Amino acid sequence: MKIANAQLWVQDQEEALAFWTEKVGFEVRADVTMPEMGDFRWLTVGPPGQEDVSVVLMAIPGEPMLDKVTQAQIGDLAAKGYAGTVFLTTDDCRADYQRLVDRGVEFSETPEERPYGIDAGFRDPSGNAIRLTQVTMSLNNA
Repeated sequence: MKIANAQLWVQDQEEALAFWTEKVGFEVRADVTMPEMGDFRWLTVGPPGQEDVSVVLMAIPGEPMLDKVTQAQIGDLAAKGYAGTVFLTTDDCRADYQRLVDRGVEFSETPEERPYGIDAGFRDPSGNAIRLTQVTMSLNNA
């Protein structure tokens, strides 16, 4: 078995798509609208050079799939950064931090030395937490 996709709840798929492609630099993997499923849109992005992994930019569904209370709860959790986290690794955290800042990404945490490497944090437009990490030690058996 392999991991193919991870999912982030997003408030606005177009805004999320622009953020992930224009600011983070990911590629569109799939963008399919299915009329037979109420115009459900399957939208995925992924890092160039890593074609077997995608992040699903999943619109928070309404009724009948989710009632309004649950829909609002998911939106609130995403906005607070508690609905999921994407962990990105890099060979040079400080250089990628600067590249992303130059593209308009607003970081909540600048690159900082940690016991496992150099780490920084930012959020997508829906509030999801994203970590950018340059790992300098093995975490497999830590």
